[in-house]
Amino acid sequence: MTKQAPTDTATTTGLYYGGADHDAGETFDVPDPSRAGALAGRAAAATREQALDAVTAAREAFPAWSARPAAERAALLREAAAAVLASVEEDAAVLSAENGKIVQECAIDLFVFAHRVGLACDLAAQVDEATVLEGPPVESTVRYQPLGVVSIIVPFNWPAAILGASLPYALVAGNTTVVKPPPSAPLATARMVRRFAEKLPPGVVNVVTGRDADIGEALVDNPDVDKVCFTGSVGGGRRIMGMAARNLTRVTLELGGNDPAVFLPDAPMDDDSLDNIFHGVFDTTGQICMNAKRIYVHRSRRDELVAGLSARLKKVVLGRGTDPGTTMGPLNSPDQARYVVDLIEEARAAGAEVREFGELPDGELASGNFVRPALVLDPDPALRIVTEEQFGPAIPIIAFDDVDEAVEAANDTWAGLCASVWTADPATAHAVGSRLRAGYVFHNTHGAAHLDQRAPFGGVKSSGFGREMGLEGLREFMDTHTVGILQEQPRH
Repeated sequence: MTKQAPTDTATTTGLYYGGADHDAGETFDVPDPSRAGALAGRAAAATREQALDAVTAAREAFPAWSARPAAERAALLREAAAAVLASVEEDAAVLSAENGKIVQECAIDLFVFAHRVGLACDLAAQVDEATVLEGPPVESTVRYQPLGVVSIIVPFNWPAAILGASLPYALVAGNTTVVKPPPSAPLATARMVRRFAEKLPPGVVNVVTGRDADIGEALVDNPDVDKVCFTGSVGGGRRIMGMAARNLTRVTLELGGNDPAVFLPDAPMDDDSLDNIFHGVFDTTGQICMNAKRIYVHRSRRDELVAGLSARLKKVVLGRGTDPGTTMGPLNSPDQARYVVDLIEEARAAGAEVREFGELPDGELASGNFVRPALVLDPDPALRIVTEEQFGPAIPIIAFDDVDEAVEAANDTWAGLCASVWTADPATAHAVGSRLRAGYVFHNTHGAAHLDQRAPFGGVKSSGFGREMGLEGLREFMDTHTVGILQEQPRH
């Protein structure tokens, strides 16, 4: 562990489980992605034993919490969400300092968490729904029961919003939880979850921070954990699934994406539509799993789309996410910045036209994880900028002549999280969208801003499995339970 002093924006967070604060004894550094060598703060480095204690606290709280009526649980959750909203401005600044994204996006991140709590609570009446299968000879009543203890592991990019897709649904269903924030940006999430947990009975929500190697196994490969929700990379999902398999613990995995956006000949190119695709590619410096990662555009509209995106990229201001004038912050890690630059340079060397925008910051920010946003025009489809998830501010744009060709190219990927169809005709959007292998398909937009959060969300193929949000997301945290009553048969 380094001895470097935190910066003036530094924050220190601890552990909270069983309704009490706990001292980890050690901390780990949380880098400031805008300045090499600077810190955003320090977080508690939980031991394996402390992570196990957090699971035990959740296990002990489960009987009383699950016994409460769902409507009562929902009422408590709404009060807890209000405590999160009371500190949005402060927590957004902390999140921006550790994550890198602009502070406005950080505030939205926290607001989305509270909104998703409300959506989950709206489903409380359906928690105890029952279906009766009439007899004779057997009358069966099918109900739903909570699973028990749920571990929730969230990523750095939108930690609060992503937590909101699982945590409140698990709690409304009657489960108790342990939350693990991301090691590269744990501070704001730990603060927010602690405030939320304080409004609930002890042990219902617990939060532990630490290095994956120290506490990951305790939260996954643990017979007292009944379900794991993980959002992150495909490699991380495989590791989680392998650990969970040892106890046959069920998992929901929301993993990477390589989302195609398909612009048909009649695609709208007005300012609103161009804004939608710009944000759907470049929000959070491209670090969103459901961002568009590939654009397929009909050849007749290619130049128009490139011009529209270029006009918007010319206005990009790179800088610290907390600076008011910044429109695009750094990537979260230096490794990711190098990876994105490598993809861009590889495409350039292979003959693709690369157009880069914005100016890299100088002075103390010259060492930050900044990458100029780029359009990569007409790359070879075999290049990594097309086949891999760049998770950064670079987008390949590929022209097509035939819709069937575009659908085939869009589906030719390991991923299947989201996709989008751009056309003036909703019927065409349904027809083409139904052919795209993805868990969620947008029309004339792409990305989180226009995601219907009432609907179930999740991927296919290597983008994961299981669903979050909506009634399907609620049921992911419950088991069906049937009681069959043998009815007396008439005597002859």
